[in-house]
Amino acid sequence: MFKLPNQNNKQLPRRRFSNGKEEAAPGTPLYRKKLGEGIQGEANADGTIFIDVSVQPGSEEERKILTHEQKHLTDMKIGRLKYNDDWLKWDGVKYPRQDGFILYNGEWIPEGGKQFPWEKH
Repeated sequence: MFKLPNQNNKQLPRRRFSNGKEEAAPGTPLYRKKLGEGIQGEANADGTIFIDVSVQPGSEEERKILTHEQKHLTDMKIGRLKYNDDWLKWDGVKYPRQDGFILYNGEWIPEGGKQFPWEKH
């Protein structure tokens, strides 16, 4: 008899590299580390994702964070999003970046602000 797994279990399986390291998705290394105040996840230009150690592995919260950060990685891969220490470029428009803030529409807004178009997904 074939039986489906318990659908009430909200834990998601963790993917691992062959060397034992975690993946957010196939080919996307995932690193758990202490991130800055109020930061739960970061997508990096090198194709990795950082997730804060406070986020429970396999939780619904983790799934949402990883989905969000994976979208940023996709935007970087297709050239829609680029950044360095001094600027962020979205759809060809460059925005100055300094000390955790981005100059957007004449106002310095903390990175990760929901009003940024690249954060609306």
